[in-house]
Amino acid sequence: MSTVPENLTPAERYALDAERRAFSKTELGAFAAELPFPLDPFQREACRALEAGRGVLVAAPTGAGKTVVGEFAVHLALRKGLKAFYTTPIKALSNQKYAELAEAYGPDQVGLLTGDVTINGEAPVVVMTTEVLRNMLYAGSSTLDGLGYVVMDEVHYLADRFRGAVWEEVIIHLPRDVQIVSLSATVSNAEEFGAWLDTVRGETEIVVSEHRPVPLWQHVMVGRRLVDLFATRQSFDDLADAHDHVGDAGEDEDTPAPAAPASRREEHPRELTAVNPELVEVARRESHTPGARFGHGGRARRRDGRPGGGNGRPGGRPGGSSEGGVQMSGTRASRPQMIQSLERQGLLPAIDFIFSRMGCDAAVQQCVDAGLDLTTPPERAAISAAIDEAAKDLPPADLGVLGFWSWRDGLLRGIAAHHAGLLPTFKEVVEKLFAAGLVKAVFATETLALGVNMPARSVLIEKLEKFNGEAHVDITPGEYTQLTGRAGRRGIDVEGHAVVQWRPGLDPTALAGLASRRTYPLNSSFRPTYNMSINLVAQFGRKRARDILESSFAQFQADRSVVGLARQVREREESLAGYEKAMTCHLGDFSEYVRLREDLSMAEKYASREAGRMRRSMTVDSLARLMPGDVVELTEGRLSGSAVVLAADTNAREPRPHVLTFDHNLRRIGYQDLDGPVEPIARIRIPKHFDPKRPKDRRDLAASMRHAVDRSRAEGPDATGRRRRARRDFAFAAGYEDSERRITELRRQLRAHPCHGCAEREDHARWAERWTKLRRETDHLVEQIQGRTNTIAKTFDRVCEVLESYGCLETADGEIRVTDRGQQLRRIYGDKDLLTALSLRAGAFDDVDEAELAALASVLVYQAKRDEPGLPPKMPSISLDVAVDAVLREWTALEGVEEQHRLPRTAEPDFGLVWPVYKWARGRELQNVLSGTELAAGDFVRWVKQVIDLLDQLADVPGAEPRVRRLCHAAIDAIKRGVVAYSSVAD
Repeated sequence: MSTVPENLTPAERYALDAERRAFSKTELGAFAAELPFPLDPFQREACRALEAGRGVLVAAPTGAGKTVVGEFAVHLALRKGLKAFYTTPIKALSNQKYAELAEAYGPDQVGLLTGDVTINGEAPVVVMTTEVLRNMLYAGSSTLDGLGYVVMDEVHYLADRFRGAVWEEVIIHLPRDVQIVSLSATVSNAEEFGAWLDTVRGETEIVVSEHRPVPLWQHVMVGRRLVDLFATRQSFDDLADAHDHVGDAGEDEDTPAPAAPASRREEHPRELTAVNPELVEVARRESHTPGARFGHGGRARRRDGRPGGGNGRPGGRPGGSSEGGVQMSGTRASRPQMIQSLERQGLLPAIDFIFSRMGCDAAVQQCVDAGLDLTTPPERAAISAAIDEAAKDLPPADLGVLGFWSWRDGLLRGIAAHHAGLLPTFKEVVEKLFAAGLVKAVFATETLALGVNMPARSVLIEKLEKFNGEAHVDITPGEYTQLTGRAGRRGIDVEGHAVVQWRPGLDPTALAGLASRRTYPLNSSFRPTYNMSINLVAQFGRKRARDILESSFAQFQADRSVVGLARQVREREESLAGYEKAMTCHLGDFSEYVRLREDLSMAEKYASREAGRMRRSMTVDSLARLMPGDVVELTEGRLSGSAVVLAADTNAREPRPHVLTFDHNLRRIGYQDLDGPVEPIARIRIPKHFDPKRPKDRRDLAASMRHAVDRSRAEGPDATGRRRRARRDFAFAAGYEDSERRITELRRQLRAHPCHGCAEREDHARWAERWTKLRRETDHLVEQIQGRTNTIAKTFDRVCEVLESYGCLETADGEIRVTDRGQQLRRIYGDKDLLTALSLRAGAFDDVDEAELAALASVLVYQAKRDEPGLPPKMPSISLDVAVDAVLREWTALEGVEEQHRLPRTAEPDFGLVWPVYKWARGRELQNVLSGTELAAGDFVRWVKQVIDLLDQLADVPGAEPRVRRLCHAAIDAIKRGVVAYSSVAD
């Protein structure tokens, strides 16, 4: 309860009392009275808007208490006799929220829907993943009846390039009378997103709070010691405010920044964000130390010999500077040393973010091997009881392959890993024990920061780059904010601490810029998919569906950007007029002379480009002609040397045959690996039972290849001569003579032009170059404007053309309607939705049994993290081999159609899960299933559940053969067992 402010007049006291009495009579007053803490201003503002019947967008830092607004929506729904859906981006967060709401309102009032788990689905309050709600909307589910409120937690997932479109689909398609509560991390364009919500949903209140309820302090761990990142001892709020005052490229500098505390206002913003000079000195010394090496377990030596101490601030906040600075030797501590340092300074529990699953597991083992123990005997007893409870239903035979014993050993010491490769049950135990304060150090991947509520006293980030699936990239300010936002537990800690480990090459100034920015733009990733488009046409017709897609946030952002582009075009047109005047020549038309110069330049570039195109065409053709047993000579880069073809690739547009190199490595070669066409220099026989996975087989075949190469060079024309002839043929085929004639003629015309003899020709030419460059830029802007106008609708039209070409849509009486084939596609959700529907129609599922069907479904679901070269595996059976061939034929044809219609390509079917799923469906033990694969147990369980989800969809597809339906159910029964079936609510 808040106290009455002192020094109020009687009239002011009376007014305040009247306001409180009025507030207590509102639904918000009743809700607030049940809370164990007072509402913050932003929570009160958002809840009042919600009670007034408006939608709300709440953007606030992690841990600020956004979910209170969502819980108030649940309260309103129950009071009004309406339904409330609480959506989350991931199952773990759905399970966590379900547990919280079930405890608050009773399990009979709350349900859970996560695709593979259904609990009380018709309850008045249902927690679900966002995809489940999207599927409900397209299916017209009766569960939507009586829906009054939808809470979209972590709505900034809308920017996710893989799943973000789902959030927009839900926002667009929900009935207008449903109030939406959008909860987002702090984003820099909340007003833009709110304006779009206002457009598509009606009146929407935008509530932005940039205040962290628990102050956050920034440090760098140099050796075993914490050093403040900034020269001034400021909290994260003060530093972010200072950053706003200074301004940042790409952000609106005219927007007033929140006022800093009075005690700080007299300090210049740039002084507040100044880097600690001690860190600058460390970086300087490091850069001047040739050959310096910093091992991961290097010992940290301090000049003063003392642990990193306080800085004179009340409460003994860790960090600060020492007079002597930090020695260069040992500026990087081992992981056990880092955790020990945090423990000594009272900064546990901590989350150490490592952008690698293997790194997380290795970190736990390193701490165990170092003898690190963070628990007391009573805590170990409580942890042991929790472990025993979680493991009681796990098959004993699977405990070893699940890594149970090493996991248990770490937990008993208060240390654990948390990543997607863990068994869901293990992750649940880690989360519960960490929340209870029993686990003190968690080594996690960034997925923990994106949803699961696991706040800590401190957060440690080991490096500021991560692998995004394609390349190693620096983390963004938004990602840094998301990670460090876990530091500081509201109601427990008076402050949180973000720590970055010092590494060679770390730039303290760049880190300071990263740490002082806490917002990032929310950009739409929306694009029409096959399933989305067919459902829209079925429900609304093509014309209205097109209009609906034009209301997407993606199109809203594109339309807004066009205004700025148009202004730039107008400004450039004015400059062009001035340039034209400056390049006027008294001898003739200088613009004509400029065109001749441009034509000559383009002709020369065309000749060079044609040479490259012809080289690629002939190289691709030579690769497509290679057959198993052909021996070729490679001359480029790391693949230089002899290689024998193991598997041809004759059907692809860019063939990449599998080869065995002279040094026994398996590779796939493409035109990028060659400097021109390739021809076989010899041929050998590949043994019938050759297994590329056996080193001995590879060595024997490489030896045969070397003998064949030696024999070929001794008996016939050498490969070098062949390649020279191929290049001469290529040069002739490229049509160099025609290009040379064209270039010669243009040069003659240029010399004959009157302006060629002008004394001021080069001066005119400089102005002409400026004009040409600006004209090109202006034309590009115009193209951008044209490209961004109706972008989504144009993509939708191309998708519909593909669907028509496959008979999913047809025109009847001037109207587009969905065919029976299209009705099947409507019930198939996933990245390979159309490919799945086409494979079903092609009969790929007709002649397989339940185990083969499960394995075939994995081909349409699984996607390896990296495109690793390797031979397609031999299928477990002939029936499955035939079925997979049918899927590949459909994919090859679909890829060609998508290229023709300028649409993103459907990913190639992946066979990495075929054998594990097949073995699992045949009843093999988990150890046997995972043997020889790189799959973690948690990954296997997750992918099998996605296979189950696809099989469940196929069983309900309209018009499917009864046998296929029965097989789908049988396949589900075959793989939903053991660790897959043992799925607690927290999966």
